[in-house]
Amino acid sequence: MTPPTQKIRLILDLRRAGITDTGLLSALENVPRGLFVPDAFQDQTWEDTALPIGHGQTISQPTIVARMVQALNPDKNLKVLEVGSGSGYQTAILSYLFRRVYAIEREGNLMQLAEDRIAGLRRHNVTGRTGDGSLGWPEQAPFERILVSAASEEIPPLLWDQLAVGGVMVCPLGEDRGEQRIMRFVKTDNVPDVEDLGPVRFVPLVSGRAQRRIAV
Repeated sequence: MTPPTQKIRLILDLRRAGITDTGLLSALENVPRGLFVPDAFQDQTWEDTALPIGHGQTISQPTIVARMVQALNPDKNLKVLEVGSGSGYQTAILSYLFRRVYAIEREGNLMQLAEDRIAGLRRHNVTGRTGDGSLGWPEQAPFERILVSAASEEIPPLLWDQLAVGGVMVCPLGEDRGEQRIMRFVKTDNVPDVEDLGPVRFVPLVSGRAQRRIAV
């Protein structure tokens, strides 16, 4: 099966999996996933699977990317904070769906590669930096949307503080070697409205986060 045929099959599979946002489907079709996949795995570019990118991280399974991004309710008038940009693949997709993307990655080498790839795609609405994602980006807060691509045992409190009232955060919750679930939180008067979007597996959100819990 040729790469174009594989891509078409993946997009059809995503539709069957419940991905209905036309802007998101268009972004998934337009962003060349192979640009973000290591050479050794190019033959698996359009398979619905996670692939290693080094530093103990992966480029996420397209179905997981699509489910999490769709849960944000993308809006081109809003800005989004992405925690854990990894290869930059999801970052590139977000750049088609939001006015401004702020991306944080703790591994400097991955952040540099992601920025180079996104610049090569001429996506000029992305700002990235290397750092502790659990601290967020307070200089640009509040954010109407926050997407966390690493698992936390609880809602990261500093990220929650930077989410605008009425805003949406999508974040995997669970222990590193235990069950993890994709959770969607809507901030209403500082109290989360919670929706469980199903099981997932992510690397842990490594941080020195404040010892404060958000009641859910």
